[in-house]
Amino acid sequence: MRILVSNDDGYTAPGIEALYNALKDLGELVVVAPETNCSGASNSLTLNRPLSVREAANGFFYVNGTPSDCVHVALTGLLDFRPDLVVSGINNGANMGDDTLYSGTVAAATEGYLFGIPSIAFSLTEKGWHHLDTAAHVAREVVKRHIASPLGPAMLLNVNIPAVPLEQLAGLKVTRLGKRHPSEPVVRSSTPYGEPVYWIGPAGGASDFADDTDFGATQQSMASITPLRLDLTHHDQLPQIGAWADPICVNR
Repeated sequence: MRILVSNDDGYTAPGIEALYNALKDLGELVVVAPETNCSGASNSLTLNRPLSVREAANGFFYVNGTPSDCVHVALTGLLDFRPDLVVSGINNGANMGDDTLYSGTVAAATEGYLFGIPSIAFSLTEKGWHHLDTAAHVAREVVKRHIASPLGPAMLLNVNIPAVPLEQLAGLKVTRLGKRHPSEPVVRSSTPYGEPVYWIGPAGGASDFADDTDFGATQQSMASITPLRLDLTHHDQLPQIGAWADPICVNR
């Protein structure tokens, strides 16, 4: 089992070290992660400049780009083999509900999935790395289960682990994505020259936290595992759109 490890918090983050240590005896691991924190980078690729890849003293490779850059570069030229699995994390904070659209952690896993490689994103639901050992334990168990009973290449899993002591973890629950309220207002500030600047405000609270959602599961001290897919087509609207879009008459 060859495993590519990445994240969005950067190659020096405690989360990626914990993930590496949890999985290192399950296969051949290589780490390719961002040089700096790239939280919120989503699936962006760096196309306006070249990327550099360097190796840290611990053997981790780091890239001066986004999480998607890291996995893309690894799979298209850096590595001389094709990984059997891509894992991302362990993230410093939750990636649930609408967060998945912005998350660099999920994006790194998504990039592997786009290349046809089974991929899993792991996140700790609270910032500060509290009970990181619990998240590492869950990550190891999930990967072991994949190795024992693989779901195939069309697998993209989003795993969120509550920040609780391991003995308080209530289990693992398969969930759907929940939803958040809109984000809080921007935080206004100014430069030393009096120019206005704006900080993106905090994420809103959960608006759909039913028991079958990722929010609901983690509130019950259960690790949430959500299978994702990338088909953004609104299939229910296809007939309606087809009715008014065909035929289209263009006045010239």
